[in-house]
Formats: sequence, structure tokens, C-alpha cells
Amino acid sequence: MLKIEDLHVEVEGREVLRGINLEIGPGQTCVLFGPNGSGKSTLLATIMGFGQFKVTQGRIFFQGKDITNMPIDERARMGIGMLLQRPPNVVGLKLGDLVKAASCQDVDVSHLAEDFRMKAFLDRDVNVGFSGGELKRSELLQLTAQNPRFLLLDEPESGVDMESIDLVGEKIHDLLYDTKQCGREKENESVSALIITHTGEVLKYIGADCAYIIRDGKIRCSGRPMDLLKEIKDKGYGECIACRMVKI
Repeated sequence: MLKIEDLHVEVEGREVLRGINLEIGPGQTCVLFGPNGSGKSTLLATIMGFGQFKVTQGRIFFQGKDITNMPIDERARMGIGMLLQRPPNVVGLKLGDLVKAASCQDVDVSHLAEDFRMKAFLDRDVNVGFSGGELKRSELLQLTAQNPRFLLLDEPESGVDMESIDLVGEKIHDLLYDTKQCGREKENESVSALIITHTGEVLKYIGADCAYIIRDGKIRCSGRPMDLLKEIKDKGYGECIACRMVKI
């Protein structure tokens, strides 16, 4: 589904990613751990195609096609969708209009929004005055409407209150495993994901297949998600990288 070869990325002239190699197969969910500033969000944003992230070396393939220099809208049409850690306010654009524009087909936006407790927000400007939980529910509503085949989730549990975390987790689970989204059968369409998490809270709701630690712009080691999370919590990133985990 996704293959990354020797990816180097600069942001404002500073190299952030220094040779990333990664493969994620159809239906595979991978988790990305790492300290702040390690390059996690940069990796996801580069896969999505945000313009301020400059690829200086390496290639990104999606479903066998080289998308390294492809515009962001074409990547979205191919089936890549992203939940941002801190989505921007979009003044003048109503949430309902954005969801309708993102929809994979002619869906009932009002009915869909009810499932996310976002119906009352459809006539509001996108993200303006939204709480942390409301932002995440809004992003997941948009992703569900888009119905992507590959999910990039940047700290989906960040800033979410206890009242919203179950709903957020359940909707992520549905995006990955529900066989029907937007009225379209997905039985033969395996959904894959790359998810950034600090707390591991999202792992309560999904069955992650593998996990990686990224530090200083490089993937340092891999392991089973819950085992790796425990190593991080017990020893911290420095000790965990030097532990018995398989080196990349």
C-alpha cells in the first residue's frame, strides 16, 4: 500500500528526516512513537503532500505509483486521508459544506454528523471555537465522508476529554474495519494506517500490527506495539533504542 525509500526532507532549510525506509501493506496498521521534534508529524505531512515539506532525496510510492511530487489533492483522490494534530481554523467555510465537498458520494451530511455529535456545528466555520474533542470529532467526520483507503492519524487522542475519547476511538475503529462507509462496500478494499501516538490510548480501540520508534529523523527500531510502548514507558526513548528490539 505504501512504500518509502531513503526519504530525506527539509523544512525551512533544516533537514528533519534523514533517510526513512518504511513499508505498510494492505490492511496493515502501524504505530509511530518518538519524542517531540523527532520528525513524526513531518513524515505524515510529507506523505500527504503539504508544500512546506521539501523532499530532497528518496521516493514515496502509494499502491505502486510514485507520488513523491504529486499535488496534495491528487493524493487525496487516490485515497490518502489525514487527521491533523492541530487543524487550522477556516474562516468563511462552513463545516457542513466541507464535509459535503469531501464526501465519497452523495451522503446525508446531517445524518452522518449526528453519529459524531457534530450536527450543531455544521453551520459553523470550520474549527473556529472548537474544543479539543470537537476538533478531533470534526476531523474524523471529514475523514469518514472522504472514505480513504490509507489513514494518516497524527495524535488522534491528543486534547480529547474523557467524554469524547470513546467516540473518537470507536470512529477510528470504524474507519479501519467497518465494511461499509458512505454507502459503499469495502469488503475488498483493505484500509491501512500510520498512526502517531504518545500515550498509546488509541491502541485500546484498534489492532495495530507493528510499531516503530523515530528519533532524530530516523527510524531506530521496531517491535510489537504494546511491547514497545511498555519499553518506552519503563525506560524512555534512549534506553529503549539500545534494548533488544530488532534494529531497522
